[in-house]
Amino acid sequence: MNFSSKLLENAVAEFAKLPGVGQKTALRLVLHLLNRDKQEVQQFSTAISKLRNEIQFCQTCHNISDRQICEICASHKRDHSLICVVEDTRDVMAIENTNQYNGVYHVLGGLISPMDGIGPADLQVDSLVERLKDNAVKEVIFALSATMEGDTTIFYLNKKLKQFTINISTIARGIAFGGELEYVDEITLGRSIVTRVPYENSLS
Repeated sequence: MNFSSKLLENAVAEFAKLPGVGQKTALRLVLHLLNRDKQEVQQFSTAISKLRNEIQFCQTCHNISDRQICEICASHKRDHSLICVVEDTRDVMAIENTNQYNGVYHVLGGLISPMDGIGPADLQVDSLVERLKDNAVKEVIFALSATMEGDTTIFYLNKKLKQFTINISTIARGIAFGGELEYVDEITLGRSIVTRVPYENSLS
C-alpha cells in the first residue's frame, strides 16, 4: 500500500497492530480521525493515554478498575460469600450484563495452556486461595469457557480448593463445548449461572 505521507503510513501501521484490524480497516480509521475536529481527536488520544497510564487492577479480584478496590468488591450490596471465577474482564462484563448474579468475582488473567506455556503460576490462583482462608466464602463458581483449556483449569482449581469446606460449582453447560464465554448470548449465559451444578456432577 502506497502512502502519500509518512505520518499517515505510521498511523496506519499502529492501528493495524490491533487485533482483527487489517491495513484497509486501519487506513479507514485513520482517515476518519483526520476528518474529525482536532479537539475530538485530542480527546480520543487523551482517553487512550489515560487508560494505559492510570488503569489499575483490583487488589482483591484483579478486575480492571479505576481504584485499588473495584466497585463490585467494594459494594455492600453484593454477596461476598459467593465468588465467580472467570478468565478475564470480558467475562465479568458478560455475566454482569445478564443481571442474574449478585456475588463477587475472581479474575484469573488467563487459562492453563501448556501448549502456550501458561501454567498455574502465571494465573491469579494463589490470591484465590488466600480469599478462602477466612472462611467467609460459602461457594465458588467456575465460569470458564467450555474449552480444553477451560476444563483443564477447572480441574486444577478443584483439586486446589478441596482443602476448604465450600461448595464448588460450575455453570450449566448450555454453552457448547469449545464456546468462548464472551460470545455466548446473555439469556443462555444468565441461565447457566442460575442453573449451575456442583462441579463433581459435571464430570459424569
